[in-house]
Amino acid sequence: MSKPAPSTYPINEVIAHRWSPRAFLDKPVEKEKILSFLEAARWAASSYGVQPWSYIIATKDDPENFAKLVSVLVPFNQSWAANAPVLLLSLAQTVNAEGKPNSHALHDTGAASAQLSIQAAALGLQAHQMSGFDAAEAKKVFALPEGVEAVAAIAVGYAGDPETLPDFLKERELAERGRKPLSEFVFTGKYGEVSPLVV
Repeated sequence: MSKPAPSTYPINEVIAHRWSPRAFLDKPVEKEKILSFLEAARWAASSYGVQPWSYIIATKDDPENFAKLVSVLVPFNQSWAANAPVLLLSLAQTVNAEGKPNSHALHDTGAASAQLSIQAAALGLQAHQMSGFDAAEAKKVFALPEGVEAVAAIAVGYAGDPETLPDFLKERELAERGRKPLSEFVFTGKYGEVSPLVV
């Protein structure tokens, strides 16, 4: 299934075709493709080049570790994400080596995951990032050290048939894509003052 973004202005085709499905094919993701999207995350920009992100990853052919990742998702996300062939948990090191807070760690981890998602789309995959997980449980299950915070869960695989989803999920899967117009988030001079570039 494909759901290209109905963009107002031209954007890269890979970005236009990146979306977040809940239906995934029962098909493993090739190791080379996994390494490729992880490599894309590796090369994301970060404040002072510290690369504060890391990922916990499990594939369906590693049932024990896959089940651990599924276990930290909220029940709603467990209902569909458990069908994806690859699950990840993105982590941010929010305290640097000197013990000082890194106020850009979450931003940088998000940038790395965005690149991961775009590279996945370029390979014919899709990645669905989720906020619906239990951060406290993830800290315990994965023995996260102090200063390392779970940021998002990510399901990756080949987009599947929406007909395989329950009705309440199928409706979301088939819904038209939409985003705020530029005029709602591009400002000049002060917050809320719309930039003349986008009027």
